[in-house]
Amino acid sequence: MSRTLILVQELIEQGNVRISAHGYDELAADLIPVRDVVAGVEDAVTVVDYPEYGKGPAVLVLQRDSDGEPIHVLWGIPQGHASPAVLITAYRPDPDRWSTDYLRRRS
Repeated sequence: MSRTLILVQELIEQGNVRISAHGYDELAADLIPVRDVVAGVEDAVTVVDYPEYGKGPAVLVLQRDSDGEPIHVLWGIPQGHASPAVLITAYRPDPDRWSTDYLRRRS
């Protein structure tokens, strides 16, 4: 598990979470309930960690909705700040572009 994901999970557990405008748009576009994303972060699996990303540390994770369907969520923490955890974007991964476990992009 990545350090970034641990920090994000701790912030969300404290209720210190924000969803970006883009994040809300993407959740709505894929019919992903906010509650599923926030609740599912405790079981998230790191896909790619970006600890040195220019806008602040970020981590792409695989989560599941309440029906067990896969969701990729990009969480971040603003550069120079300790909080909040920010949901940057979320989407349902395309099975044609991802491995069967949704952890690796297909070539």
